[in-house]
Amino acid sequence: MAWFRNLTQVSSSSLKKQHHHIHPFSLLSPLASSLSHSHYTTEAPPTQYAGLGPTRPEEKPRVVVLGSGWAGCRFMKGIDTNIYDVVCVSPRNHMVFTPLLASTCVGTLEFRSVAEPIGRIQPAISRDPGSYFFLSNCTAIDVDNHMVHCQTVTEGVDTLDQWKFKISYDKLVIALGAQPSTFGIHGVEKHATFLREVYHAQEIRRKLLLNLMLSDMPGISEEDKRRLLHCVVVGGGPTGVEFSGELSDFIMKDVHQRYSHVKDYIRVTLIEANDILSSFDDRLRQYATKQLTKSGVQLVHGIVKDVKAQKLILNDGTEVPYGLLVWSTGVGPSSLVNSLKIPKSPGGRIGVDEWLRIPTVQDVFSIGDCSGFLESTGKPTLPALAQVAERQGKYLANLINKIGKAGGGHANSSNGMELGQPFVYRHLGSMATIGRYKALVDLRQNKESKGLSLAGFTSWFIWRSAYLSRVISWRNRFYVAINWLTTMVFGRDISRI
Repeated sequence: MAWFRNLTQVSSSSLKKQHHHIHPFSLLSPLASSLSHSHYTTEAPPTQYAGLGPTRPEEKPRVVVLGSGWAGCRFMKGIDTNIYDVVCVSPRNHMVFTPLLASTCVGTLEFRSVAEPIGRIQPAISRDPGSYFFLSNCTAIDVDNHMVHCQTVTEGVDTLDQWKFKISYDKLVIALGAQPSTFGIHGVEKHATFLREVYHAQEIRRKLLLNLMLSDMPGISEEDKRRLLHCVVVGGGPTGVEFSGELSDFIMKDVHQRYSHVKDYIRVTLIEANDILSSFDDRLRQYATKQLTKSGVQLVHGIVKDVKAQKLILNDGTEVPYGLLVWSTGVGPSSLVNSLKIPKSPGGRIGVDEWLRIPTVQDVFSIGDCSGFLESTGKPTLPALAQVAERQGKYLANLINKIGKAGGGHANSSNGMELGQPFVYRHLGSMATIGRYKALVDLRQNKESKGLSLAGFTSWFIWRSAYLSRVISWRNRFYVAINWLTTMVFGRDISRI
């Protein structure tokens, strides 16, 4: 077995001597060390290091991808594994189809319908001896030595202790995405639930169903019942509006039938500082406001000042009690992106040039929500959208394939190489569902330009058709179609698992 033959222990001295050759895959055994420590010693285990060393000239160059979001996965799908070995580092082993994530919170879709394993997106990671997926977080990037520092992700008290390791790269693609913006508001991270990952949707679904069942228990006060069944959504962007629409559908079609004792208590409030769906056409925004209000969603204009365990406080002093709080106010740079000592674009993103390179370092590229054009390029920072990340990933895969075919795949070997056409983004339009078989479709290039704008049932059909076609695998397309059909015929699944 090729991977087993490559396993060998790395001594600390060999890691310190940069001129000594490090074996292509030298890995300490954390299992053996952990077991040995637990049975024979009482001292704290030493920090464990492992590594993928630099590639040899006769070997395939190595591309390391940090992240498994839209940008990173589209890049991995397009990279030529006949030219490169691919190593992906991410704390999750799947890509999330985020446009449909809100539907999983109320049982319209099942969670596995929106999760695509990375091994299916790029089979070489599971098959080729030099390609790997590491369930880890990147903790630091050493651009001078072409190396990333990682730490494993473990869960539970009975698993292995976390350990650190290093990976040498020939080309590095930073696709770390972004983290939810809290704007420094006290209590948000502790009490609110975000909606960016599958586990966020699972947490929302469990809490929503728990509150429904607790509110039907004997002895609960009217005040607690109203608070438990008050669902508050902060943020009037597409995610917040779509979740509010899904939630109102769930209430009207399922809660009224299966929780009839408490149907008059449950309500949804959407809080937004400005107008909802600010990037959409004015006519579509007015239509969305009217339909959400008709569906029972209360729209509140205000700014959240503080979040407590059972209530939030607006800037005018209004207290809003809640049983479920979903926070969807946009995204910002992650802590790792903030820590990188490289030029940043406006907003704190990693600064890139027209070819998505970080111009101050060699062989490092950045795509997706974590990157933005430097001011020197004269281009505006692109919005944090799935279509932006996907098209950047596709472009960069073609570019790095071109570099590899020209003999520039290894580290420091592509200086002065002609890269061809720079990346150009053209907006394809925006879509959002608002519940009750209605959606918005805005096909304008930007807010100032003219273009086709639709609302209503036709838009809802376009929305579903478009996203069904964009689901990555035929397996998940089948899951999504069956889930939609099952929900339409039998209603949503309200099991709390």
